[in-house]
Amino acid sequence: MEMEFNIDMHVHSRGSGDSEADPEDMIKRAIEVGLNGIVFTEHYSYEASRPVERLMEKYRDAILVLRGVEFSAEEGHCLVYGVNTDTLLNKYSPVSEILHIVNECGGVVVPSHPYRGINSLGDTIKKMKGICAIEGHNGYNMQSLNNKAVEAAAALRLPYTGGSDSHDSSGVGSCYTQFMDRVTHDNFIELLKAGRYLGVDTRKMSSVSFPLSSGH
Repeated sequence: MEMEFNIDMHVHSRGSGDSEADPEDMIKRAIEVGLNGIVFTEHYSYEASRPVERLMEKYRDAILVLRGVEFSAEEGHCLVYGVNTDTLLNKYSPVSEILHIVNECGGVVVPSHPYRGINSLGDTIKKMKGICAIEGHNGYNMQSLNNKAVEAAAALRLPYTGGSDSHDSSGVGSCYTQFMDRVTHDNFIELLKAGRYLGVDTRKMSSVSFPLSSGH
């Protein structure tokens, strides 16, 4: 039987350097608002999120906790899941190199907030080969910019994700990704590649502020 599995795919805690947020507080907030999962995507470094490893086990019966990275490519930011970028890439590597290496190593690349302007890839995404999806709904973006990203994903026939981009616990869950399958540590990358998900922006909802849990 199909189920919805809701994951905030883009959050930052104190490991990012521009946030003082305690990762455990963000996990507790994710549970409070009914999310099934949360992905820590600290800036620049995959290893920056290593402190959440102990929290994965602590909260394993309540929520799925995953790690990725928001990588600073030469042209702008992109979310990388499934590989340790610290051992594979230099900071500000060209996005073409990131795509080649990450895909070769079994990970995936998702351009983050592509139309924000600063630190964003913009229409470059339309020429990129090998991206897995586009971040369609970002909690720190104006909705018009999110709409533009979603439209680009449709034009490219790519799925789109959602993530709060929150740098404190209060914003967790404002945008999230709704998977049509149960996500685990083992199948996360496989499901991202399969594309059975969509980004959700709760700020556009009039009657529901946050997702309602359908399981852990």
